[in-house]
Formats: sequence, C-alpha cells, structure tokens
Amino acid sequence: MAAADLDDLFKLPLDQFTAARNALAASLKKAGRAEEAERVRALPKPPISAWTVNQLFWRHRTAFDRLIAAGERFRRAQASQLAGKKGDLRAPLEARREALSELATRAATILREAGSGATPDTMRRITTTLEALATYGAHPDAPPAGRLTDDVHAPGFEALAALIPRAGRGARAAGAPTRVIPFRRAPAPRPGKAKKATAEQLAQQREAERKAAQAAAASRLRDAERTLRKARTAAGRAEAALKKAAARAKDADRAKAELEQRVEKAAAGADAARQEARRVASAAESAAQELEDAERAVEQARADLETIRGG
Repeated sequence: MAAADLDDLFKLPLDQFTAARNALAASLKKAGRAEEAERVRALPKPPISAWTVNQLFWRHRTAFDRLIAAGERFRRAQASQLAGKKGDLRAPLEARREALSELATRAATILREAGSGATPDTMRRITTTLEALATYGAHPDAPPAGRLTDDVHAPGFEALAALIPRAGRGARAAGAPTRVIPFRRAPAPRPGKAKKATAEQLAQQREAERKAAQAAAASRLRDAERTLRKARTAAGRAEAALKKAAARAKDADRAKAELEQRVEKAAAGADAARQEARRVASAAESAAQELEDAERAVEQARADLETIRGG
C-alpha cells in the first residue's frame, strides 16, 4: 500500500473518512492484499481535535515545522543545562509559544470552515496534542503527524528523559543535531552521586516542563484577552450603529407623521375646494338661467311695445 493512499485518507473532510477508509480497504482486499486491508479497516475515525491537527500538518506545514523545530531547540537547551552548561531556555520557549499561538489560530479557522465550533474543550485538546508533538519532535517513535487517530498527550518523565541526549564523555558539541535515544525503561541509578544527579535532572526537567506549560497557558490567556478586546470593540461599534439607526428610524417616523398630517390637511382642503367649486358652479348656473330669463323678458317687453305703437 502506497503511503500516499494513507495520506490522502487523512487529508479528507472528517465526514468522508469512514467511507473512504472502507473503500480503500475493499480495494486492497480485491488486489489480494488482505493483511493491509485489515490494517486499514481497523483505523479508527479521528476525533475532531486530532483531525484538525492532521489538517494543520497537511495545510500549514511551514508553521507546523516551526513548532517541531522549536521543540528540538528547547530539548537541546535542556540537555546543555543538565550537562552543567549554559543553555538559553527562554528563546526556544518563546519560539514554541509563538508557533503554538499561530497554529491555534489556524486550527480555529479550520474548525469554522468545517462547520464545527472552536469550543474551549476542543481547542484545549488541540493545543495539548501540538505541545506533545513538539516534545516528541523527530523521534522515530513519535506519533505520526498527519495521520493521528486520537489526541496525543505529552510523554511521561521516563520517556521524556529518553528524548534528551545524555551528557558526559562523547557527547555532541553544542549546536549539533540532537541524538535521540530509543524509548526504554531507564536503568536503575547508581548509588551515591549518580543517584543524586538523576534526581536533580528530573527536578530540573519538571521545572522546565512547568515553565513551558506556564508559558503556553500565558500565551493562551493573552490570545483570549486579545480576542475579548476585539469582541468588546466590535460590540461597542455595533451598539453605536444601533443607536444611530434607532435615531434615524425615529426621525423617519416623525417625518412620516408630519407628512401624513400634511396629506390629511391637503385632502381636507381638496374636499373643501371641490365643495366650493360645486357651490360656485351651481350659483353660476342659476345666474346664467336668470340672465337668460331676463333677456327673454326684455325681448318680450320690446315686442309688446312695438305692437302697442303700431296699433
């Protein structure tokens, strides 16, 4: 089975995963590769948090690789400190914080585009998985970024100690690539000074992890506060716009009422004018009739006068 087949499976939208997985398994079985088909069919559908981290790996590889590189630098700085040398933890911690913040922002966008809410619980699980992957780094036994089927938790102290290169004779020079030791149970500490050194190393490791977790939490708090400030600003603008719209609506209602009053007055005036016009027309008609009657009476009187004179 080609690795690209699996990669394509985990790149799909989450609601297409199961059907595509079963189709790939059926195709492998038909090709006579029953064992590979069973392995594919056994792949569980990732939760939304693990699926989102997979999408970060496939869609935003540059930002994802920055997070892993910051984890590697942090591990080298820890190794230097455990070896009694100077190691700057602040710079890689800040780089890891910035990478986590960028990926968390991109994760929220991916969730929204997928129609899923970026709830606090989902974002916490995504951030925890990203922090764990940064801790594992490029270790051969690290969870397969891009093909996660579940959330990832940070390794325990014993496994974490195996990720840090051992100091002492034969150790690599500062700045050289980290030599990763395979995961295995740590050997029993030697009595005396060696036992004390191991306890000190674990204490330093716990303190470094605590500071890393504190830095990540502070980063999330700053991001949340920045989002809150933006939301408050947007809410203030919306409220101001609402007040302006309400004022405009009130002015429009008042203008409408005034216009309606003018229309009513104009209608009443028009009715009065029509009535007056009818009255005047009636009076004019009566006057015309009276004029006609008077003219007829004059003509009749003239005729009567002429008759009398002629007789």
